[in-house]
Amino acid sequence: MATPVCAKWSAGLRFPKCAESSTEPEWQYPLAARRKIDTNRALCYHSILTKIRPLRFVLVFAGCLLFAFGVLLTPPVQSADVEFSRALVKVSHGLLLACGGHATRDGAILRSPGGFAVEMRDGCNAVNVTILLWSALLAFPAPWKMKALGLMAGSAIVQMLNILRFISLFYIGQYSMTWFDFAHGYLWESLLVLDTMVVFWLWANRVARLAAATHACD
Repeated sequence: MATPVCAKWSAGLRFPKCAESSTEPEWQYPLAARRKIDTNRALCYHSILTKIRPLRFVLVFAGCLLFAFGVLLTPPVQSADVEFSRALVKVSHGLLLACGGHATRDGAILRSPGGFAVEMRDGCNAVNVTILLWSALLAFPAPWKMKALGLMAGSAIVQMLNILRFISLFYIGQYSMTWFDFAHGYLWESLLVLDTMVVFWLWANRVARLAAATHACD
């Protein structure tokens, strides 16, 4: 009597099927055989999940990313993006003054008494990495409540780091343009992307732990 076996994947495109070579009802099988059948079915189901979820995540992630960047390029959103940059510079200016610094603000430009100025242009307001984070959160299989919390908390963390980046560049540029170019083009860009990845990893790990705890209590 043959027990079910998990069929092989055909070119990596089809779901595995648990095929049985016997037509006998399962209740007539010995207990050991029935347990082996159940185990095999569980393995088949696990195989389906491991094949579907990464593909689903990549497809949804790519779709969200393309859609969001497409929307970002539209004129109305571009205007809102400029206003958002000015709001971030206003917050940066307020923090700088609160900490005893000296600077003047003109829209999205922060200027020092010595004449050095730094402007938050399109792409410098961390919207790009925020879209990256949002796309990953939306693509990950999790309850919508957890996704909403992740979107809000993650966006706040990214923007706080970006404000710190902007203020640090304002001071670095007053002392060395060489270090300013390095910090602006390489150091902070890498740190923002790393921060986005860490935030997503922490959130995904939290979601997985909560799901495991829920299933353990059921």
